[in-house]
Amino acid sequence: MTRRTIVFAGDSITDAGRREDPDGLGDGYVRIIAERLEESGYRVVNAGISGDRAVDLRARWSEDVQAHEPDVLSVLVGVNDMWRRYDSADATSAEEFRAVYDELLASMAGTGASIVLMEPFLLPVADEMHAWRTDDLDDKIAVVRALAEKHGATLIGLDGLLTDAAGERGPEAVASDGVHPTPYGHALIADAWIAAAEPHLA
Repeated sequence: MTRRTIVFAGDSITDAGRREDPDGLGDGYVRIIAERLEESGYRVVNAGISGDRAVDLRARWSEDVQAHEPDVLSVLVGVNDMWRRYDSADATSAEEFRAVYDELLASMAGTGASIVLMEPFLLPVADEMHAWRTDDLDDKIAVVRALAEKHGATLIGLDGLLTDAAGERGPEAVASDGVHPTPYGHALIADAWIAAAEPHLA
């Protein structure tokens, strides 16, 4: 029996050190999911690369995603499309983000892959980060929501989930710099993913 394949594409949140890991999984939410699904026989591929924006995913999409012929494809991208605006003066508009992301998802049509999209998120740990959300990331979150509906993907509302957790424990307990999850944050993402993706894992 052919093993079913789950591919996780994204940035450093997905990468989580996977390129230095002999198992290729990293030490984040992808590893947690892989370990929980181990007895189910799934092949889990972590294709995350730190720093990636949507355009960077596009540059390696064929080799790193489509070549694995995923039965389930999970994508988490967007925070670097916001971040580069503030740390490198290299902005990606919501329209540009939408066009590239839409192209990637459209390329999976007809493959039979189930698609899971996770919202990018930001937990402000510094005062200036509040404006990053309202001036930039909120529009990209809206794009992900709209694309999930357009492409019939399962949407995981990470932004609200992690914001609620940050309200209870403080943002540093969930993502110490506002973006990269702590072990607790990664566990929350893994729990949410497994719950949302369950219909695709039968």
